[in-house]
Amino acid sequence: MKNLILSLFCMLIGSAAFAQSPIGVWKTVDDETGQAKSHVEITEKNGKLYGKVIKILTPGKENAVCDKCSDQRKNKPILGMEILTGVKKDGKKKWDDGKILDPNKGKTYDVSIEVVEADKLKVRGYMGVSMLGRTQYWQRVK
Repeated sequence: MKNLILSLFCMLIGSAAFAQSPIGVWKTVDDETGQAKSHVEITEKNGKLYGKVIKILTPGKENAVCDKCSDQRKNKPILGMEILTGVKKDGKKKWDDGKILDPNKGKTYDVSIEVVEADKLKVRGYMGVSMLGRTQYWQRVK
């Protein structure tokens, strides 16, 4: 009985720790329209977060390309595109010092990410100073 209780406790602690991680699949929600736009899969490589678009939710935009991008992503499909790069952990729940691409505008911004609830991710894109930016809240896809 002790082993069962200990096992359940360890599973609960482990799932709570995972729930506070930004790693996983997130539904992006446009802060201006409130509409769900895509699913982004966030992974970790060498202590940094990276995210790519794995599903486009906007009807008619499934085959869209980044025609406004000015780097190597210009005219490449948004589906499969890496839009989040090099974000480093800064504390228990916050990640910072990376870049995020807005494929609709073709612009890259500094980014900070914070897990505010188990299934809610605060994503703030900004230029230079965090006060000059936009915040979106992404929802974990289960």
